[in-house]
Amino acid sequence: MVGFILIGKGDMVVKCPYCGHEESKVIDSRPTDEGERIRRRRECLKCGRRFTTYEVIETVPLLVIKKDRSREAFDRNKLMRGLLRACEKRPVSMAKLEQVVDGIEAKLQNTLDREISSSLIGEYAMEALKDLDEVAYVRFASVYRQFQDVQTFQQELNAMIQNKRKEEEKKQKKES
Repeated sequence: MVGFILIGKGDMVVKCPYCGHEESKVIDSRPTDEGERIRRRRECLKCGRRFTTYEVIETVPLLVIKKDRSREAFDRNKLMRGLLRACEKRPVSMAKLEQVVDGIEAKLQNTLDREISSSLIGEYAMEALKDLDEVAYVRFASVYRQFQDVQTFQQELNAMIQNKRKEEEKKQKKES
């Protein structure tokens, strides 16, 4: 018999799935899913039967405040789809994109706010793409910032080129 326990608000009592008794002892514990869950083998103190529980960390859902002020639950798949679109036909591995999404999600979870603006998520994504692949960055920025014409696009490219030159100058100064 298998059960799940969510670790979060308050303590929970684990009832035996066979007799309903509320006291059991843990026989074995081990992490699973790269430490995301803990598998516990338990024995009921009343009937002596054994069962397995999994403890899972409960996360408070994040709400995204969209440009029209509506709210929706944060969806990492939606973020991944946007990044995949920007990186289409680019030499960016799926593993790298997973790392980017994991990093953005971790940043969002670590904020004290449970409601986050979509613009912050977009800024985090652009920041990550800028270091990962410049073409993907420009693609993402063109949609995210809603470039209206070629001039706006050119301004973004010029800013990138200028920043790159500054970084190269700093690097050369450090080497000399």
